Amino acid sequence: MSPGAEVLVGLAIVVGLVGIVIPILPGTILIFAAILVWAILTGGATAWTVFAVATLFLVISGVVKYTWPGKRMRSAGVPNVSLIVGGLLGIVGFFVVPVVGLFLGFIAGTYVAELYRLRAHNRAWASTWHACKAVGLSMLIELLGALIASGVWLTAVVAT
Repeated sequence: MSPGAEVLVGLAIVVGLVGIVIPILPGTILIFAAILVWAILTGGATAWTVFAVATLFLVISGVVKYTWPGKRMRSAGVPNVSLIVGGLLGIVGFFVVPVVGLFLGFIAGTYVAELYRLRAHNRAWASTWHACKAVGLSMLIELLGALIASGVWLTAVVAT
């Protein structure tokens, strides 16, 4: 594969990493696709091994990002309905106040749903805070898996 094409794959991976932190693009899918394109165009056992290892890290982080934070939220008593309301208001907030509105809308939506459910500000805010920590943990887990997969790819590119 030409160095220019490898730079384009690297840029796609960087955009994917940004997409994980600022959830505008499907970051993990973009990273997976970029490494797949690299493996197809590069060919050989090394490229496909790198693709398999990177995919393994992306899949493992994808599974863990949904199970671990979800378990923590269930133990804190945060229901899925509150998260759905938070997610919907987050989407609306994204269009009202670009990028930052996603986070503000999620927090506001979760808080309002929890306030309606619990009828107490302190308990509603505590549940909202648990939900925010779980979303942050989920994002960090996904980012860690993507960074490891990206590092595997970068190591292979530098080594060859």
